Amino acid sequence: MRAHQIMTRNLITVTPGTSFQAAASIMLENHISGLPVIDTPGELVGIVSEADFLRRSEIGTQRRRSRWLQFFTSPGRLADDFVAEQGRTVEDIMTRNPITVGEDTELEEIVSLMERNSIKRIPVVRNKRLVGIVTRSNLLRTVASMAREIPDPTADDDRICDRLLRTFSKADWRPLGLQVAVRNGVVHLHGLISEDRARRAAIVAAENTEGVKEVHDHLCLVDSWSGYYVESPEDIKHVH
Repeated sequence: MRAHQIMTRNLITVTPGTSFQAAASIMLENHISGLPVIDTPGELVGIVSEADFLRRSEIGTQRRRSRWLQFFTSPGRLADDFVAEQGRTVEDIMTRNPITVGEDTELEEIVSLMERNSIKRIPVVRNKRLVGIVTRSNLLRTVASMAREIPDPTADDDRICDRLLRTFSKADWRPLGLQVAVRNGVVHLHGLISEDRARRAAIVAAENTEGVKEVHDHLCLVDSWSGYYVESPEDIKHVH
């Protein structure tokens, strides 16, 4: 199983010049914990995540070193900490040169990179340009359980996935953070929706795709005001 088969493709991104307040609001509004940072040519230059907001002057959580520790800390490191705590843009707080993988990177290697580097997300790039992202929180649990039970996808499954993604890319109602997994003609849909009508539309779109034998709905319904979310009826049924 490879990165291109599980990655999130329709990504929300920011630029280095985006204000840190705007980045925080985007993350909260879209229920995501990290954002890729893209420069003007469209290349990936960093990642901004929840961890980058922990040490901020606004909430009084700056690093406080004793005079003794400051003596042994380089001026450059102290300057970097000051910028991260006081800076006003994404460029000031983001993690630069993030670990990335290619579209054909195997899932086992992706999981290994996440574990070794204690990270929750890995951007997928093609010629330095961002084409997707694999996250631990919203993808790997589901993908890992499917991988244990279902054999690797065939070329036909890849074609079905491509057809579905093209269909969804043209739809204004498409789920946020949509992920499509296909195994032996069986489709699994993951993502966030704001109303159940989008759930039915997504299922119909999958059912009408040539080669699809069965569709499983894992779309979570999210209230845009409160942030409260409900799992799909299918997943709730399996839990109970």
